[in-house]
Amino acid sequence: MQDLYARIAGAADTSEDVARQSVAHILAFMQAESDDPAVGRMVAETPGASEALAATDGADGSGGIMGLGARLMALGLDMGQIRAVAEELVSFSKAQLGEETVDDAIASVPALAQFV
Repeated sequence: MQDLYARIAGAADTSEDVARQSVAHILAFMQAESDDPAVGRMVAETPGASEALAATDGADGSGGIMGLGARLMALGLDMGQIRAVAEELVSFSKAQLGEETVDDAIASVPALAQFV
């Protein structure tokens, strides 16, 4: 997962800690918004995802897409950086799990699908 955080930090011009927290918030949001097994699989099988969720205070996914946006902006990310975080997370997860699982997970969260 450190490779992912380094990739995100580079793409979004932020720190690896902010990258880790961002991933946790996005995954927590997906878990809160969808009961599709693909989301659970994405969290369970993306290396380090469960640990990121457990280590980040406040990553509960509440508040809908606006709550997610507020949490990510509170980390100091702008919209371009948020998009970069999401794109790198999706790309990394697809490489680990395959496109079908990740596409199913994203499609199960309509509010998120428009951003990735």
